[in-house]
Amino acid sequence: MASHPTFENNVSNNEHFDEVLQRGLESPHRRLILKGGFGLASVATLPMLAACGGGSDSAAPMPANSSALPFPATAKSLADAVVVPPGYTVSVLHATGDRLNSSVSSYSNQGVETDDWSNRVGDHHDGMHLFYIGATGKVSYTSTNKAVLVVNHESSADADFLHPRGQTSAGTAGKRFDQFGTWDLGARPGSEALKEINLHGVSVAEVALDTNGKPTGYVVGSMLNRRVTPETVCDVRGPAAHLAAIQAQFVTRFDTTGTTARGTLNNCGHGYTPWGTYLTCEENWATYFAMPKDAVAPNAKIAASRTRYGVRAAALAATATTANTQGWHTVTDLPDTNFRFSRWNVSAFGAAATDDFRNEPQTFGYIVEIDPANPTARPAKRTAMGRFAHEAAVVGKPVAGKPLAFYMGCDSRNEYIYKFVTAQAWNQADHGAGITAGNKYLDEGKLYVAKFNSDGSGEWIELAITNSAIAAYNSNGFSFASQAEIYVHTRLAADAVGATKMDRPEWGAVNPANGEIYFALTNNNSTNRTPATVNAANPRSYADSDGNRGSGNPNGHIIRFKESDGASDATKFTWDIFVFGAEEDMVGAENISGLSAVNSFSSPDGLWFSEATGICWIQTDDGAFNDETNCMLLAAVPGQVGDGRSIVVSNQLGAATSTITTYVGATLGEARLKRFLVAPKGSEVTGITETADGKTIFVNIQHPGEGTTAAFWSTTAPASAQSTWPGNGGGLQAPYGPAGRPRSATLVISRADGKRIGEA
Repeated sequence: MASHPTFENNVSNNEHFDEVLQRGLESPHRRLILKGGFGLASVATLPMLAACGGGSDSAAPMPANSSALPFPATAKSLADAVVVPPGYTVSVLHATGDRLNSSVSSYSNQGVETDDWSNRVGDHHDGMHLFYIGATGKVSYTSTNKAVLVVNHESSADADFLHPRGQTSAGTAGKRFDQFGTWDLGARPGSEALKEINLHGVSVAEVALDTNGKPTGYVVGSMLNRRVTPETVCDVRGPAAHLAAIQAQFVTRFDTTGTTARGTLNNCGHGYTPWGTYLTCEENWATYFAMPKDAVAPNAKIAASRTRYGVRAAALAATATTANTQGWHTVTDLPDTNFRFSRWNVSAFGAAATDDFRNEPQTFGYIVEIDPANPTARPAKRTAMGRFAHEAAVVGKPVAGKPLAFYMGCDSRNEYIYKFVTAQAWNQADHGAGITAGNKYLDEGKLYVAKFNSDGSGEWIELAITNSAIAAYNSNGFSFASQAEIYVHTRLAADAVGATKMDRPEWGAVNPANGEIYFALTNNNSTNRTPATVNAANPRSYADSDGNRGSGNPNGHIIRFKESDGASDATKFTWDIFVFGAEEDMVGAENISGLSAVNSFSSPDGLWFSEATGICWIQTDDGAFNDETNCMLLAAVPGQVGDGRSIVVSNQLGAATSTITTYVGATLGEARLKRFLVAPKGSEVTGITETADGKTIFVNIQHPGEGTTAAFWSTTAPASAQSTWPGNGGGLQAPYGPAGRPRSATLVISRADGKRIGEA
């Protein structure tokens, strides 16, 4: 996700595990606490509890078909360049604004484009997946001579670069309109708004392959090229028994039946299905909507749900001159075709929901399924998988005759990890069946939320109206009247059942070797993660020892778990913490995983396993370590749950202290965890996929130059931005595209010797 402020809207009374903390202190397995030092000042090694599956400190299994990360580690870097190990080559496949067909002009990188961006590659490249297309036109599970790359586009936080002199308001240049800041309320030009709206969503582009299957670029004008934007009509799908009641909550002036919804927004993490479709995740969608000064508030129930999701629940004050909004609803200089601008005003100004867009926020926050092989197939919003700030939708290992499980994070601090289990058992005959198979598998199933226990065990709690805690829930005027409301107001149902608040769940990944599930917990702050609110699964509360970069859990960690008996529909699991992020010079137990200069990292975000090598790739989106290095991509040998030990952590943040027992995997060391790539200035590393032979990986670089100041736009000839990559050629085989302004881009990385990425 973009490196913007993270919104915290979970004010439920779910335990931060104060009780768990006490139980951990009283555990008979706790043998020793070592005192002293700063922050997390003490760790004691303990026998691994049986609940975590036993194990020892012996070396964990290596990835399939891979030796121990033989490449030399890449050093930290603050350069405006991509840095990779020797022997690897880097080029750009496509970047923000590149055309998908010849009906639009080549990208100028000066902001002078006048088209609506619906035929260009979007901005803020994020999650992605490579699909091979077979001779029948369906997705193939073996390599072919035709492939498409499907890429998410997350945010318009740097939309200044898309206009000649930055974003404008009421004719004044240099005004920034960002959903994560506070800006002037003047009217926006429609031409700017259309670019900003349509840069979101998903790009599908055919990849040009040589005779050896190596990517050589992308194909402009391919019949497979496609954009899915916030204006693309999507079907609203869900469980048959509840679908009508779900669709009633989608009713707007655009579709008074609620059977369709308009587009997809803030597309971050992703997933893909065994039947050959792409799952895009709607993440921080809540902040795009406006409640102007003359707005009429919705009813109390909608207002309560909006508050929980971070949507504006009240109108601006009459004296307000600024608001954190894109201002798309203010456009008057272009026709409001299909309500493309007025839809962002979500006040209840009509007599009923059919007369306005009070329900528009309820049409976002879902997993959206896209058929990459069929450009005419309408995307589907999969409501049975719940509504929240979706980050990843990773499928467990498919087993014929067994249900499928999809694992999902809710990307905000103090939010939850979820699982959706299909009602239908997997049938291998559905390989390549496309989005019609999605109706079979994703419309019906059970939705669960995770609770992590203090003894290394965990449980999946079904979010069902038959659960007495959900039936009895009543908070700020919101109570559940039906199962349909659980699908649309999922966060509140998870609050009701006491799910575990996590340190910002980001991407998930499934280890193909053993089916274990990994989740990146990017970070938390001192407001949410104090010594009194740590829990076994989120055990750290400390201040960055160099005094520069925050406190709470500013460096994050990666948790992993395995289902009981490896079953997709299990309701129990065991867990441990794979690795803790830290700076290598952190004192005492802040650096629990013993990271060194070659593998220190902070704020893990993207996670992905290579099918070819078994390597676990870790991507960062960091604000706590970027005084020393830009964001990065690391390679790790994964091991397995229970291969480490239990430890007792002593926390100190100011005068507050606590101790907690947790469970960590085997020490990784430099042979099992190495920094592979460092990104250009201001950027995040996010999104990764590979060719079938493992010889090429695609990696996304998002928002280089983030943090460029408003002074950049103060003259008709803007000064240099913080970053000028990729036009500067930093770390690339050749500069890419027009020089000057920075652009998000997809990298193509291979080896000069033709071997697979990361192998000996």
